[in-house]
Amino acid sequence: MTATRALVALGSNLGDRAGHLLGAVAALARRPEVRLAGLSRIYETVPVGPAGQGPYLNAVLAVETGLGPLELLEVLLAIERAHGRVRRERWGPRTLDLDLLDFGGRVLERPGLSLPHPRLHERAFVLVPLAEVAPDWRHPLLGATATELLAKLDRSGVQPWEPAY
Repeated sequence: MTATRALVALGSNLGDRAGHLLGAVAALARRPEVRLAGLSRIYETVPVGPAGQGPYLNAVLAVETGLGPLELLEVLLAIERAHGRVRRERWGPRTLDLDLLDFGGRVLERPGLSLPHPRLHERAFVLVPLAEVAPDWRHPLLGATATELLAKLDRSGVQPWEPAY
């Protein structure tokens, strides 16, 4: 199996937010064609989208996979559904959101999948954990690293998350 490195953003703002994120990581770890290669810390972030939403928990996961990008996307969508994800409104609240950010540096435009993720360079809630797990990752279209892209953004709405015991 030739493995490709992929980067996946994880987010949740409904229900057991941390449980949804960690459940998604565990589900991917159980896949024989996926190997976990790195996981950022979990961050609590200000929501983007319709007003009245609760804060998100976000993280980024690096994996090595023998799947193709569309196959990996199908796995991610199945994990979302298993966690009760229902797509109602764009940027609305969700139990689990798994976005394929990058797949081996490929540039790809297909229905339902754009690589690299089209807005990742504009979002501190993606770039803070991405720069932690893959600081030297280079945006295939912009040429800048995750760290360089993050330096251009306000990251005040992204804070390390501490569980309440």
